[in-house]
Amino acid sequence: MKNILVPTDFSDQAEIALKVAAKLARKFNGEIYLLHMLELPLQLIDPINGSSHNLPEAIFFMKLAHQRFSKLMKKPFLKGLKVHETVEFHRAFDGIMEISKEKHCDLIVMGSHGASGLQEMFIGSNTEKVVRHSEVPVLVIKNEIPEFDIENFIFATDANPEHTHTLKKAISFAKTIGAKLHLVFVNTPNNFITSEEAQEKIEGFMNGESSEAYEFHIYNDYSVEKGIINFADKVQAGLIGISTHGRKGIAHFFNGSISEDLVNHSIRPVVTFRI
Repeated sequence: MKNILVPTDFSDQAEIALKVAAKLARKFNGEIYLLHMLELPLQLIDPINGSSHNLPEAIFFMKLAHQRFSKLMKKPFLKGLKVHETVEFHRAFDGIMEISKEKHCDLIVMGSHGASGLQEMFIGSNTEKVVRHSEVPVLVIKNEIPEFDIENFIFATDANPEHTHTLKKAISFAKTIGAKLHLVFVNTPNNFITSEEAQEKIEGFMNGESSEAYEFHIYNDYSVEKGIINFADKVQAGLIGISTHGRKGIAHFFNGSISEDLVNHSIRPVVTFRI
């Protein structure tokens, strides 16, 4: 985690995410790219060059953003860290994706209120787009986390052999943060299979990956969402990992759909990996 991207609108929720990013950057000797997107009204943007840097209104908003950055940089939790201040005139989603690739970021950390739904995260529906399309893991933070020292990290899977690469991503992430990985398959009444069948699916999913890297669990519950949350409670997980489809988003991983309630209702941070 050498390069960590943190989009911000300078809200309390964004600052909570930045605090976690700071802990990770300090632990891994990484750098933070703190990004603020100025989504100006179309009438303030040069329709020919697509530029707004020379307009008085744009200059005003740019100066305001720099003032907020200056105030934020004085926070004690950022002391001694290398933080790059970035203000861009883009649509938020486009800018986040562009900066992530340009700076070769290993992780994107974003804040979320959670209870109001994925569409109500601090940069609105753009967060769902980031979770859906990002090629690098996206860590969604909802609450203050005094120390981001994760002991137990659960990764939920439907054991689809076509998604084996996500297991590799989860194993790598767990090793990086020094957490014990719990691979969990949630068995539900509507899609019930026996333990033997589940074990067979998992063996196919592992595709030769050493089981020493994680513990495997079959957990029974009324729904996949409840199963993930309840299992996380059982093992006192500090982090939940899930996979997302770039085409359909967080609500369409596994064989049917998993409600965005998983992200909204879990009090724990969630990290997503692109399928």
